[in-house]
Amino acid sequence: MENTYWISVMNVIKTKIAGLLLIEPKVYGDARGYFFESFQQDRYQEIGIQGPFVQDNVSRSRQYVLRGLHHQKEQTQGKLVYVTRGSIFDVAVDIRQDSETFGQWFGAILDDQTHRQLYIPEGCAHGFCVLSDEVDFIYKCTNYYHPKSELSIRWDDPSIGIDWPIETPILSEKDQNGRLLNEIPKDELPLL
Repeated sequence: MENTYWISVMNVIKTKIAGLLLIEPKVYGDARGYFFESFQQDRYQEIGIQGPFVQDNVSRSRQYVLRGLHHQKEQTQGKLVYVTRGSIFDVAVDIRQDSETFGQWFGAILDDQTHRQLYIPEGCAHGFCVLSDEVDFIYKCTNYYHPKSELSIRWDDPSIGIDWPIETPILSEKDQNGRLLNEIPKDELPLL
């Protein structure tokens, strides 16, 4: 991680991948429960997340499910992701063909205790695996889902070398049949 700084009610951690941010919101808690700001447009724009967000998605998955690595060739999405219940290992892979960090990955645990968020910029593939019994996961997206252009990269691509914390994940058929990054034609990969 390159640098960390506080902006108002959140700690922002810049990663080695351009535009990929780990965000730690300030959580206010007491005996009644907790409160934190999960999104405020002006503050997020101040740290470089321009949006606009046009679609919110919620997924629920059980332990050992691995979803990803996904990207859309058209209607590329930036994603602000976080967990409302449970725990995941969340991963972004830079697949922007002209990026200095092409093929490199960043992973972080997102859970309902720290409430950390990950902003995944356009041009990065995304995936996660579930560590808790169940997880509820939120995606705020900068573009609409476009299933016809979805690209699935193999979760265990040796050229990427993600150090997943599970060995035998539960995968969808689409993710079982994902391609290796070096098998994907350049014209299907985004630019920085």
